[in-house]
Amino acid sequence: MTIPDPAESNTATNATPAEPAQRGWYRQPAVMIAAAAAFLLALQWYDNHQQMKTLQTELARRLAGADAENRESRNAAEQVRDTTREAQGKLEVLEAKQHESQNQQVALEAMYQELARSRDESLLADVEQTLLIANQQIQVAGNVRAALIALQSIDARLVRVDRPQLAVLRKAIARDVERLKLAPRVDITAIAARLDDITAGIEALPLLIEVRPSEAPVARKAAPPEANPWLRFAREFWQEVRDLVRIEKIDSADTAPLSVSQTYFLRENLRLRLLGARLALLAHNEKSYKADLRAARDWLTRYFDARKEAVANALATVRQLHDSAISVELPDVTASLDAVRNFRATVERR
Repeated sequence: MTIPDPAESNTATNATPAEPAQRGWYRQPAVMIAAAAAFLLALQWYDNHQQMKTLQTELARRLAGADAENRESRNAAEQVRDTTREAQGKLEVLEAKQHESQNQQVALEAMYQELARSRDESLLADVEQTLLIANQQIQVAGNVRAALIALQSIDARLVRVDRPQLAVLRKAIARDVERLKLAPRVDITAIAARLDDITAGIEALPLLIEVRPSEAPVARKAAPPEANPWLRFAREFWQEVRDLVRIEKIDSADTAPLSVSQTYFLRENLRLRLLGARLALLAHNEKSYKADLRAARDWLTRYFDARKEAVANALATVRQLHDSAISVELPDVTASLDAVRNFRATVERR
């Protein structure tokens, strides 16, 4: 825009004084453009001012929010730190308890192993003792049934324990059980009981020398009546005297009269023979067993009255026992004993 010179303005005014005054200042294009530019600048300034205020408000709001969030973050961080410290303390307590628990577990495992070892040793000791008793029952008494029951009870106990390591021992016991089932049996207990019955009844067995004449009255011939009373008295007295003495025939010529003491020793010797037969039975000494029964049979036949039922029964029993065999080949349980001893040695070496 060109600023007019005052001199020229004066000259122009002087030249044409009436025309510009009549046209108006607002009709000039330069002024209008300047006004529009000023308005636009003012509008733009106002708009920028409003945007600036909005930005300031938004910035202040965001700063306030950020400050609140920052405070919340600091509080959360403090809480996290507190929680972390608390968790760290609990973790240390848990680690201490875990360490204590591990120590207790180690101690319990050691105690369990010790108890298991002691239990195994006790079980094996009981099994070995039972097997020894069963073996003694077979060797001494020939009682296969008792030994079989003992082995079956051992197997049932091992089944309840349910240990795979005991399978070898159970197999050995099962083999011995089968051998005992197939073994010939001699009922030692029944034979010993029959010998005891005969021994207990020795005192009641009547001796042949003690046999009394029959009590049946002898038929007498009717004597003719005597008129003389003295003759009748003499005849009756003689008859009574004859009844006081009787003579009977003894079939065995070897039987001699025995005194009271001899009778006592005879019965005691017979009892000793039967007891010797019983001991020989338990010892499976068949030769001595038969010798004692043979002597007892001979004494019963020679000195006792075989016509009496008690003597006849005792004699029949002695003969039957004499004819029965007591010496049979019986198995043993040494295989089971060796198995339990080997397993016990293995347990002790752990």
